[in-house]
Amino acid sequence: MTLSSVLLPRHPSAPLRPAGAAAAGVAAVLMLMLAALTWPVPASAAGAGPCDLYASGGTPCVAAHSTVRALYSSYSGALYQVRRSSDNAARDIGVVAPGGAANAAAQDAFCAGTTCVVTWVYDQSGHGNKLGYQGPGGVGGSDTAARATSESLTVAGSKAYSLYIDPGNSYWRDGHLTGVPTGSAPEGMYMVTSGTHVNSGCCFDYGNSETTRKADGPGAMDAINFSKSCWFGGCAGSGPWVQADLEWGLFPGGSSSWNPDQRAFTSKFVTATLKNNGTTRFAMKGADAQSGSLATLYNGSLPGGYDPMKKQGAIILGSGGDCCNGNTNLSAGTFYEGAVVSGYPSDATENAVQANITSAGYGK
Repeated sequence: MTLSSVLLPRHPSAPLRPAGAAAAGVAAVLMLMLAALTWPVPASAAGAGPCDLYASGGTPCVAAHSTVRALYSSYSGALYQVRRSSDNAARDIGVVAPGGAANAAAQDAFCAGTTCVVTWVYDQSGHGNKLGYQGPGGVGGSDTAARATSESLTVAGSKAYSLYIDPGNSYWRDGHLTGVPTGSAPEGMYMVTSGTHVNSGCCFDYGNSETTRKADGPGAMDAINFSKSCWFGGCAGSGPWVQADLEWGLFPGGSSSWNPDQRAFTSKFVTATLKNNGTTRFAMKGADAQSGSLATLYNGSLPGGYDPMKKQGAIILGSGGDCCNGNTNLSAGTFYEGAVVSGYPSDATENAVQANITSAGYGK
């Protein structure tokens, strides 16, 4: 029996085959092949991007940002936009191939002989949650856009540029109508950042923030903070640490007491994760983004007064929720990639994402 005799439909004028063991075998093979074509197959680390892995785990990305690579295996659009000072022209910077690294050569050619800033970081998830700088000409406010050429690196052997945040640079998007979780809905997120460009200024955050751009009280934010900032006494060492900015405090764990499981992450490239079920618990993890597995820093109850959460659904990058007031835009930090997901990611999914990050080949 040939494969074509199983796959090709019988022509209406062709005679029927006799019933028997051979026909039953054909039917069984056909049913197995049809099942294989219709049953969903979970994504694996090979060939998948972080957001493919989150989707396979049932917690899809609702915002996906990076200046260095695609976060989906099939993504072929723009990663970010630069604007040059010589003539105020703008250029979208995409990837060298679908699912690949950023096309840094396009930025180099466009910015040659002048300076460029990053005006937009595009959302790869399809939800339209692109981040604009919080300043005149951007999405409003008093902050400025980050310089586009402050730091170059390699990803999978290809040159790329980070989003290098200095005090006074920050990005924002109101995503409460475009998929970003609100209220007590569960949520997860990750980012790849750096342990070598960091300070203690408030607040180098990435995640869920206020649509009002004001400090609206406990639970109004749900964002990863990576800094040397210690809001509560008893901090061990000088950081930088992965903490949770839940508004009105950077939490190293489930209370204002210092969490003894916290540790500093000083490597060049750092993975940080945060997940929050919105009503009872949250968890934080961290790792070297070049090798190794995620370490659980906290997994337990939300702080008192933060349950349930009251998330508003904006996305912040590089400042606190009440941006540009002179107190929450004092941070320094580096952003390479990150995503916000709907739902509470499993440990297996987060481990798969970390494995993908280490295989991406981050280098200086």
